[in-house]
Amino acid sequence: MKSITIHNLDDPLDSLIRERAKQDGVSLNTTIKKLLREALGLSPAQEQDRAQVFQELCGVWSTEDAEEFYQNTSELGRVDSGDWV
Repeated sequence: MKSITIHNLDDPLDSLIRERAKQDGVSLNTTIKKLLREALGLSPAQEQDRAQVFQELCGVWSTEDAEEFYQNTSELGRVDSGDWV
């Protein structure tokens, strides 16, 4: 494992990190690693957030929209054997 030292951390940021660590009941080191993982998209929590981005697109078609789509694309499921000779 590598170690990183961060110099000149401003007071508000230091306070927020310390508050988060205290709130979560974990060390500063664990908190900082968790925050870095989340910021870089490496944590499972971040993956769930990405899934939420698409949630608004799920179920946006009305029943009529879906029926129209299936009617307009029904021909696409049929194979014309003459095309394969």
